[in-house]
Amino acid sequence: MWDYSEKVMDHYRNPRNVGKLDDADAVGTAGSLTCGDQLKIYLKIKDGIVTDAKFQTFGCGSAVASSSILTEMIIGKSVEDVRKITNKDIADELGGLPPEKMHCSVMGYEALEDALKGYIDKDELNEAHDALYGKQKAPEKIVCTCFNVTENVIWDAIKQNGLKTVEEVTNYTKAGGACGKCKAAIQDILDTYYHKEKKVIAEAEKKPLSPAQKIIKISNIIENQISPELQKDGGDISLVDIDGDKVFVKLRGHCSVCRNAIMTLKSFVERTLKDSVDKNIEVVEVRENDK
Repeated sequence: MWDYSEKVMDHYRNPRNVGKLDDADAVGTAGSLTCGDQLKIYLKIKDGIVTDAKFQTFGCGSAVASSSILTEMIIGKSVEDVRKITNKDIADELGGLPPEKMHCSVMGYEALEDALKGYIDKDELNEAHDALYGKQKAPEKIVCTCFNVTENVIWDAIKQNGLKTVEEVTNYTKAGGACGKCKAAIQDILDTYYHKEKKVIAEAEKKPLSPAQKIIKISNIIENQISPELQKDGGDISLVDIDGDKVFVKLRGHCSVCRNAIMTLKSFVERTLKDSVDKNIEVVEVRENDK
């Protein structure tokens, strides 16, 4: 039995915005009845803002909940902001979904993407359409014929959710969940994606950071990686200054009185910054009585 969050159960039992909009400005679909799940979403858009949204879905409780929460997420938002919503955002808004049900959030993302494509076409924004999709869009390659899943859908799911295995791709897209003949093709897509990702990272690492980029990166790592770890034990850290390769920090909370503070600075803080930013970085502690 899968473990569902209270929010999933609430939206399943009391779905919001069910139905259709006869005067919808954009309509998108995803999934297929033959595959067991299908979603149709209707959008009313005025002055670039989604003023109303309705959905019709055939599927499990997770599909209903994902569709319901999605309509709440997009009503009142600009089309520009709505375009940024990913399937991970949908799942996170529900408080998480079991891995085997993540494909329901992907279906919501696909239906929304389909609706917004239709909205561009309807408004005859030909220049924008050509820039985004090309003048003559080539047909998408079907990887999983059992569930009609395209290569682009699998690629997007890997990119947005950091999927690493064929099983994870199946959980998110259903591809490979029936006859399994496409699993080798899915593995090829995974291998291609991570080969390209490693190449991009390697190329980026070859380029030295500018002083401004270095400061921003150090600040982000301290704030988003180092500080949360120290907070778990009642400590914390703040960035005071950066002078070349010297990073001046102040320990707070339990870390400021811990007898192993030097070890924390050198073995954790400095090592993390060396590995992530520059091997020449030296971390220096600033105490309250330092001028």
